[in-house]
Amino acid sequence: MTEPKQQTINIGIVGGGTYCREVLKKYVIEPSEARQYTRIVAVVDKDQESPGIKEAQKLGIQTLEDYEELYEAHYQIDIIIILKPGRELLDRIISTRPIHIRILSFEVFRFLWQDLGHAEFELNTRNKEMETILNHIQDIIVVISTEMEIIEVNQTFLDYMGHSREEIIGQKCYEVLQKKDHHCYINDNTFCPINDVIRNRQPSRRTSLRQVDQNGKQRHLDVIVYPIWEKDGKISKFIEIGRDVTELKNEQERITSRLEKMVKDRTRELQDTHAKLLHQDKMSSLGKLSAAVVHEINNPISGILNLIMLMKRIHNEGELSSADREQFSSYLDLMETETKRISRIVSNLLAFSRQSKIELKRLDLNELIERTIVMNLNLIKINHIQLNRQLRNDLPKLRGAEDQLQQVLMNLISNAVEAMESGRKKVLTIKTTHSLAENSLTFSISDTGVGIPPEHISKLYEPFFTTKKNGKGVGLGLSLVYGIVHKHKGQIEIDSTVNKGTTFTIELPIEGEIEEFDGDNEINMMEF
Repeated sequence: MTEPKQQTINIGIVGGGTYCREVLKKYVIEPSEARQYTRIVAVVDKDQESPGIKEAQKLGIQTLEDYEELYEAHYQIDIIIILKPGRELLDRIISTRPIHIRILSFEVFRFLWQDLGHAEFELNTRNKEMETILNHIQDIIVVISTEMEIIEVNQTFLDYMGHSREEIIGQKCYEVLQKKDHHCYINDNTFCPINDVIRNRQPSRRTSLRQVDQNGKQRHLDVIVYPIWEKDGKISKFIEIGRDVTELKNEQERITSRLEKMVKDRTRELQDTHAKLLHQDKMSSLGKLSAAVVHEINNPISGILNLIMLMKRIHNEGELSSADREQFSSYLDLMETETKRISRIVSNLLAFSRQSKIELKRLDLNELIERTIVMNLNLIKINHIQLNRQLRNDLPKLRGAEDQLQQVLMNLISNAVEAMESGRKKVLTIKTTHSLAENSLTFSISDTGVGIPPEHISKLYEPFFTTKKNGKGVGLGLSLVYGIVHKHKGQIEIDSTVNKGTTFTIELPIEGEIEEFDGDNEINMMEF
């Protein structure tokens, strides 16, 4: 059932004085909801030069000289308001008016008008106070209607946007704030906190919301939007409060950038230092090898020198016989064999010492082990260690970094030899196997040395942890071993018993996803 349409009340005013002028101005200049149902039809005064008559003529309202003309049917007057003082005029109108026309006397009107004026004064005073407070708040305040129109702003907002109130009020919020010609819908790239309020039916807060300032530059705002509710549960408007945090965000970005640069520089320094320490550990191992290999090289050199001196003595004794020539040939073969042996030892030492470019390639694990054994052979001999090779001869080739894997073998063999220096039973066992199920190769290095205490097992791979005496190492060997095996996607296990020995078992994938090495990158132990 539809509600009946409310009829308009037609008003006639008698008296064109200053009260009349004030009423007309307020009626026209400050429209209210009551104006939808009221209409001032005519103003009556014998003095056509009175201020009320002049104002009515300006506003296009009918002016009359005799109040009885208001009784005519075509004016359809419902109420007459008397704006002239005096009982006589009131009595005449009451006695002559048609019965359906109601009368509002001057005394009652003046009482209501003054009371209304006082309330309006109080309201205006409060409004000015609130306006002063809002205009002195440094935060941006915007009142937005449900049609996304800006209906009120504070002075901070006007200063921020660089526009006057007349240019802002009535404009769409997205036109002013985002410089767009369409609404910021929920699926738009621009986040709209009002959409968030509508969807969740509660205030929405957004940090670092982007908006466009008067110069067309993007600014970052910390924004919170509050809904204003009507009695029926509908949202009547939105109050958006924002604070410009652009400089703060820029400063945070500058600080973050400086910190990132500092971390990057420091990381580079640590990597350089770490690389030097790794090389130092490598050179330490090389030094120990070189001292042991000197004897290994000295023996064939001494043999070659003796053969040369013998050949010279035979040659100086006279012409060479056939037997001498055959003897010389066997001497030369022996000298060639010993020279190649020396060359092989020296080449292996040089290959181990230099920092070569790291690259992945197919390699023979058994061959790599044999080369490493050659470099350590004299060290093994002078410590009277029995070498037990258990190398499976049908191993597939492994994809890996040859130089890095040789360094793993060198560290493990060197550690095993040192662990057996003071022991009685000295056996070094090197074993290789192939797992078809895991598609991997496994090699183990076992010694019969002093073993590792259980409390040290968990610390073995920590950089700079060592149980060796001063001068025996810097504690990077096993840390390096762990890093290389980890880079090859492999696994390493330790089985050790004090005074019985230790076994290191390393499993490496043959065709696994091996982390690629950059030519300029060393294995970075800082990751572990």
